Amino acid sequence: MASRILRWLRSALFAAIFYTMTVFFVSAAWVAALFSDAALRRVVSGWGRFHRRACHIILGQKVQIIGDLPQEPILYIFKHESMFETIDLLCLFDHPVVVAKQELIDIPFWGAIAKRHGVIGLRREDGAKAVRHLKAEAIKAVQSGRPICLFPEGTRVPHGEMPSIKAGFAAVYHLLGLAVVPVAVNSGLVSPRNSFVKSPGTISYKVGEVIPAGLPRKEAEARVHAAINALNG
Repeated sequence: MASRILRWLRSALFAAIFYTMTVFFVSAAWVAALFSDAALRRVVSGWGRFHRRACHIILGQKVQIIGDLPQEPILYIFKHESMFETIDLLCLFDHPVVVAKQELIDIPFWGAIAKRHGVIGLRREDGAKAVRHLKAEAIKAVQSGRPICLFPEGTRVPHGEMPSIKAGFAAVYHLLGLAVVPVAVNSGLVSPRNSFVKSPGTISYKVGEVIPAGLPRKEAEARVHAAINALNG
């Protein structure tokens, strides 16, 4: 009982500090964007580092990376268990491009900055228009040397669950013709989906073997699915 109360208090303190500082960082990002993209990137990167530091100091959460994350303009496919990894991408990569639901870009004030930084918003119902938009933005990212990150499950899933890969992965994989690095994540153990209370512990990223471009859809999906669920034993 005492342990749960302590976790709740730490979680409340984290929420108060993190969301207050997020307002500050978003405001700073708007100011930085008036000067240059480089200034904007520094502010956004600072937000990511602040988030990881706050998780460590306040919540007692540590991060370990099993394997090597190549810093190249290729396609990274992540398991998605909590909000943690969506922000922590800013610590894993230098200026990553993230493919996300358009609803996130539609968030007032925050969405415009996310788009300017490089988040690619997709509205599934737009069909071919969405595909053309993705291809154009992804080509720009690759040409500028930026990694592209995708969460193929479409939403956060509880730790231990292994839903099928969404059809969007195959579309992106064949559209871009890029090699894939799959990454397993177990953040749901300490930051469960839809739970306010977070726990201390270690969040692991396990980097899978590179999956070459051009594989048949079923083979590519099977290899990605197995790799991103490697920490769900």
